Amino acid sequence: MASGASPCLGVPPHRLWAVRPGIYEDEKGRTWVTVVVRLSPSQRARGSTHEPSITVHMWQMPVHPQKPMSPSQLTLSQLPLMWQLYPGRRYRTMDSRLWEVVDHGQIASTEQLILTQLPPGE
Repeated sequence: MASGASPCLGVPPHRLWAVRPGIYEDEKGRTWVTVVVRLSPSQRARGSTHEPSITVHMWQMPVHPQKPMSPSQLTLSQLPLMWQLYPGRRYRTMDSRLWEVVDHGQIASTEQLILTQLPPGE
């Protein structure tokens, strides 16, 4: 596809829980691996400060089973510990931030999910 968008797969996972840094599990027990985290300057100013925009690319793929880490061990990650699907193709995180589903599709045989963090108040 010339636009770079992948074929749509319908509804993305309802929940994603961090089990290891960069590795999430959905409600069906499938693992999602963070393959790209992109930081870019925000297009909007909040007062005199600019918040960077964060975009996360995840692929659904099996990983070697490992013991899950406790939430306290995962706090060093800049990514949320949990995403929950919210109306309007958005995820809400435990800190009430919203992430927009930019793409949920398939590349070859790999399911892909791309999320972008929305500025506060969106």
